[in-house]
Amino acid sequence: MADAVAEGRVYQVNSSRGGAPKLPVALARVTVEGIEGDLHFDVRSHGGPMRALCLFTLEEIERLAAEGHPIYPGAAGENVTLTGLPLAALTPGTRLALGDELLIEVTHYTSPCKGIAEAFIDGDFTRISQKIYPDESRVYAKVLRAGELRAGDVARIVSQAAQGDLGDG
Repeated sequence: MADAVAEGRVYQVNSSRGGAPKLPVALARVTVEGIEGDLHFDVRSHGGPMRALCLFTLEEIERLAAEGHPIYPGAAGENVTLTGLPLAALTPGTRLALGDELLIEVTHYTSPCKGIAEAFIDGDFTRISQKIYPDESRVYAKVLRAGELRAGDVARIVSQAAQGDLGDG
């Protein structure tokens, strides 16, 4: 493992009262259960300590939008939209420092569901399935150290896993 593998920024922090899209919030308190006040309609498939945060990158969102998908930050249900970090580097086992306080670890790739269908042409939410489109999936992360998070905070990969869970969630 290498120190300070890559550095970017938190582009947007997103939350909702259930489902997607998730909307930007100015400041979020993040616990081991995720963003305080962020709710899920399907708690069997979303949330909990191993799925506390869902991460996606602005660059991937922009690439998908260039394909014609009506996607935007938060539309795919991610809690944290990152910029300046390659999505392919966010592999299971990778640890990131977010802002001054948070430390998280990617746990697995996120299985897309029909709740994000409106963000894709013809509702094809499988467009971001790790199984079908490797390295184009959102990822889930657990919170190792809680704290506050806001747009503009530094997002730094502090250790990279050699390998991890290669399938959808």
